[in-house]
Amino acid sequence: MTLTFYMDNPVDRIRGISAAATAVGRGDLVVLPTDTVYGIGCDAFSPASVTALLAAKGRGRDMPVPVLVGHPNVVDGLAYDLSPVARDLIDGFWPGALTVVVKAQPSLAWDLGDVDGTVAVRMPLHPVAIEVLRMTGPMAVSSANRSGSTPATTAEEALEQLGEDVAIYLESGPCGEPIPSTIVDLTGTVPRVARLGAIDLDTLRTVCPEIVSD
Repeated sequence: MTLTFYMDNPVDRIRGISAAATAVGRGDLVVLPTDTVYGIGCDAFSPASVTALLAAKGRGRDMPVPVLVGHPNVVDGLAYDLSPVARDLIDGFWPGALTVVVKAQPSLAWDLGDVDGTVAVRMPLHPVAIEVLRMTGPMAVSSANRSGSTPATTAEEALEQLGEDVAIYLESGPCGEPIPSTIVDLTGTVPRVARLGAIDLDTLRTVCPEIVSD
């Protein structure tokens, strides 16, 4: 059964965040707001849940799922040999619309798709998302839409695309600006912009002057 909770209602907000965390814990999918677009998410450490997420989106393993965290310190348990540049970027832009691609801890028992030993991590700047993430731990989260369709900017739009594949929808109204996060690849010798989004190159260079863009 699919349930929708409305975050502008204080009682519904408490019930909804708790229901979302419970759903994630039992392996179900949830839709939650972020500071960019709405996301469809699940327990990052449940391969079956990640497979269900990819199926709900109609997306293949060749497009691995990013991970959202509720606190910057969580990245230390996910990333291997995090560089000083990575820490500077995280300190400068988290929470916010910056996704960093880092080398993943080899001991982690997860399967996010064909990641080749890396993981894309972000801390969103949205209070509902942060509350959920602090209850669940790291979540695999992708944009809440069918692959090839427009990303949802409300939970209602996500429901129209994803339907009963998702257990819990958290409706928090329209996203401010439906612009995807900027992605910076930190797995090489030089930081490289893999996708320009909400944070432009000049802004990134205020923290990391050596960053390059294709």
